[in-house]
Amino acid sequence: QFQSKILILMICAAGIGGTFQYGYNISIINSPTSYIQTFMNETWLERTGVPLESNVLLLLWSFTVSVYPLGGLTGAVVAGPMAITMGRKTSLLLNNVFVIIAAVLSGFSQMAKSFEMIMLSRFFTGVNAGVSMNIQPMYLAESAPKKLRGAVALTSASFTALGLVLGQVVGLRELLGGEESWPFLLASNVVPALIQLMVLPWFPESPRYLLIDRGDEESCTSALQKLRGNSDLSAELEEMLAEQAAVKGQRAKNPWELFQNPALRWQLTSIIVLSSAMQLCGNDSMYFYAAYVFQEAGIPQDKIPYVVIGTGSCELIASVTSNMIIDYAGRKPLLLGGYAFMAGWAIVFMVALSQQTQLNWMPYLSMACVFAYILSFGIGPAGVTGVLPTEVFDQMSRPAAYMICGSLLWFNLFLVGTAFPFIVKSLAHFCYVPFLVVCVCTAFYIGFFLPETKGKSFLEISEEFKKRNFKAQTHAVFYKGPEEIKSTVL
Repeated sequence: QFQSKILILMICAAGIGGTFQYGYNISIINSPTSYIQTFMNETWLERTGVPLESNVLLLLWSFTVSVYPLGGLTGAVVAGPMAITMGRKTSLLLNNVFVIIAAVLSGFSQMAKSFEMIMLSRFFTGVNAGVSMNIQPMYLAESAPKKLRGAVALTSASFTALGLVLGQVVGLRELLGGEESWPFLLASNVVPALIQLMVLPWFPESPRYLLIDRGDEESCTSALQKLRGNSDLSAELEEMLAEQAAVKGQRAKNPWELFQNPALRWQLTSIIVLSSAMQLCGNDSMYFYAAYVFQEAGIPQDKIPYVVIGTGSCELIASVTSNMIIDYAGRKPLLLGGYAFMAGWAIVFMVALSQQTQLNWMPYLSMACVFAYILSFGIGPAGVTGVLPTEVFDQMSRPAAYMICGSLLWFNLFLVGTAFPFIVKSLAHFCYVPFLVVCVCTAFYIGFFLPETKGKSFLEISEEFKKRNFKAQTHAVFYKGPEEIKSTVL
């Protein structure tokens, strides 16, 4: 009971200033869009005496939105070196500095009459999200007991969804989404950062990091005692010492070294496929479509923001459900089921969009598809994708693997955000065809090539991938061709 209380509090302390910020900062920028654009126009008019042209205003706004994934990409790249040199916990604490800078910039932007401060603020919030998306699942999975590893690491996705929902709620006109209060809305992300700075220092560093990276067995044992209470630590310590022996004499790897290492071929392919698919599957684009679909279903314009909160709540419910079942169902069924269902709903959604004006009940089917698609994403791909790099890579390769994952995630978020309006323009009702292809291909890859990691130690998972990576060589060695015949005597 003591162990579970400490673990739950540690998860909350890491999550509130970690992946929570990613979801929160994605959603708070949506409600004040028109007010920020008006502010940009008025500021430009004051400076130059000429109002901004509509296409220039759109370009400035697009840059304000797209600078967030650019910051995320920067954060993902610096997360690896931070995790190695400073440790997992210290990196998460230091990461709050980026949010505090961002909050100051956006909070005073209107007073300073500078929309450039908002752009810079979005870049820093992106850096913060990029770091936390990489380090938080690593910290939690390394600190959790083996039987709860999946569920604990998956809480990163639950905090992202919680941030998304709270951002939608706080962004309502009645709270901070009004014309006068939008600078406070953009600066409100400082609150979770301050909570984490007060709470997280009370919890220990990742025991695995202390033993394997630092070689400090005493601190590792002390951290384990804080996390596990009075339970027997000998089996867990033995497993960590075996992993330490396996990587003895090695140093933390760089991302390019993972590509050069044939022993990591399948692990790398798996995380590249899954990290890319997570953004290329079209889930974020569903949020883009949500308002239009709800409007077509006859929901009044002023009530749509309240219904949109339902979409974020869907992802939260799904990720919490996934948390509860991941260590029973396993990683592979959740991923496979998620992508298979998303492929099915993409087909139904495109049919519903094409018949939107023909049949009066079609808008309701489109609405159901929006919720079902987001639920399918939340139950598997949203969380399990972030857990896998911790499980399939050893301690020396893990930070570099997360750098690759994070870079792909943010690059693809930027790519989809930029390309989706053009996809809608050219494919109209069939705009989900590219996403359908991604979902089907990913489901096939998971079904045929991804092994299950549920309930296995890091060393067992490593051994399983080793067999796959060197399968070709072992078969080749089996028969080397006829040897030279020394004698013909029977």
